[in-house]
Order: sequence, then C-alpha cells, then structure tokens
Amino acid sequence: MPRHARLDAEGVLHHIIVRGIERRLIFRDNKDKKHFVERMGKIFTDTHTLCYAWALLGNHVHLLCKTGKVPLSTVMARLLTGHAVTFNKRYSRHGQLFQNRYKSILCQEDAYLTELVCYVHLNPLRAGIIKDLNDPYPYSGHSALMGKVSYPWQDVDYVLQYYGRTEKAARDAYLTAMTARLAIKRPDLTGGGLLRSYGSWGEVKRIGNMERIKGDERILGDSAFVEKVLSGEPRRITQPAMTLDALAAQVSNLYGITPESLQSGSRRSNLVEARSIFCFWAVRHGGYPAAKVAAFLNMTPPGVGYAVERGEAVVREKGCEL
Repeated sequence: MPRHARLDAEGVLHHIIVRGIERRLIFRDNKDKKHFVERMGKIFTDTHTLCYAWALLGNHVHLLCKTGKVPLSTVMARLLTGHAVTFNKRYSRHGQLFQNRYKSILCQEDAYLTELVCYVHLNPLRAGIIKDLNDPYPYSGHSALMGKVSYPWQDVDYVLQYYGRTEKAARDAYLTAMTARLAIKRPDLTGGGLLRSYGSWGEVKRIGNMERIKGDERILGDSAFVEKVLSGEPRRITQPAMTLDALAAQVSNLYGITPESLQSGSRRSNLVEARSIFCFWAVRHGGYPAAKVAAFLNMTPPGVGYAVERGEAVVREKGCEL
C-alpha cells in the first residue's frame, strides 16, 4: 500500500512519534538522552521550531511541535540523522536505528493542544521511568512546565497560558489535568481523520457503514478541520528548492572541481571536504533523505551521516554560505 505524502505548513502543530527499529533502544543511558536533548535544542532554535511538549523513553520519542519556516522533514532529518550517527559511533554499531519513517500527525491546535501536552508528558510515568508526577525527570517537558528545569527552546509560557492567568495557578491546573488523565487511555490522539468527529468508536460501529466514514491517520481534528486540510492541499510539503545537480555545481564552483569528482569516491582531502559540505547542505538545508544523497554520491547512507557531521564543522569553521 503506497505511503501518503506528509502534511506540513508553516505554523502547523504536529504530534511526532519516533520509534527504534524492532522496538530496540535508541537511548541506552542518560548520556544518549542528554546528547539528543542538546541536539534538539540547537535544531529547534536554528529552525525556529516551537516545542510545547516532549518525552524521551528507551525505545521511542514523543514531540509536540509547531513548524516555523523550515519544513518538518528538514528538522527531523537533522535531528534523527545526527542522533543515529552519534549513537552508532558510540556503540560501534552499523545499520538502521529508527523504525521506518517517523510518524507525524497534523493537529487542530485549539481543540487538542492541552490534551496532547498531557498525553505526551504522561508517557514516562506510564512506562515506569518515574514514580510520580513530582519526579524531576530531566528528559521530558513536564519538568520544565513545573519549573524544575529550564530549556530556553521549550515554549513553557505558551502552554501554561491555557491553564491559568498566573504561573502558580497555571501549574496547579496543569498538574490537576495530568492527574485526571492518568487513568484514561487516549488511542484517539494518534491520528485517524474524521472518525473522532463521531464522538466514539462505539458511535462509529453503531453507524455501521465504515466505508462512508472518511479517515486519515495523518490528521487529528474535527470533521471541518480534516476536510479543510484534505480539500485544500496547501499543507503538503514542497520539493526542495535546489536540485542535487544544482547543489553539486555550486559546491564544485566553490572548490574549483568538477561535479563528477564529487561522485568519484576519491579520498583526496579537498574532495572529502567538498563532499562533506555537499552532504551537510543537501540533508540539513535541502531536506533530502540521506539515502537519496547516498545514491547520488555513490556512498552509503551511514557514510552520508558522518559526512553531514564533518560538513557542519567545515561550514562553521570557514563561514561557507549556501
């Protein structure tokens, strides 16, 4: 069955779920989590991506973010490629770290933001990572909302305004909401189109004709919101502005080489550096998947991941601009 195109646009709220391949760990210790948080903070700041809730668990991650001018695909490519490269290097492993594509659900903000904040932040408690909601777990946005840790890139004030006029009143109301939702399972918060507009799965079954009920797992919202998204199509991610051929020509001009030499596999220092910058710009700024860049350069996807890291260092050191 073909995969649906992702839905995205500037200023759109997304619930993002990332899982390890075969449910394996993507964080083996707190050092792994710390590195992920540091990378997340840098990328969200650089791309003006707003983060309202997040939680790191052993084998998966939940994020609740609003995109800025940079497409979600580019943001996630930077985040996940960087983590995979660091993780594989640290544990001398090779191969895929994450399960397929990350799942992103476009959400109706006014109706679901507070529900999603609670849903995301209850995950560490439900997984047994923390004992209660007063546990200052530093790898979740809950601790920041409660004022126990501070992450400048997490928009705490925006979320708390939904709960109360003063900081104390808002935190008390938020904690009450978290406690009330602890015993309630909400599988409906992970996408499903118009089905939720009927009120419950029981109501859907009562109506009977499932084929007439439109659904889309990429969207969380009422029927009007879902129909607006699906009918207008303005939220589909656009293709990268620059082709890989055009990018290769630009990097080649910068280094005084031919575009073909980028694909030669030569280990000459200037070609390695040029190839690294190409990979960095293609993945981080162009939003191209590592696999597509690897095919273009006759490299392996893990090799592209390492090149992206090298390219970032070169660009920062030499001040190269795309």
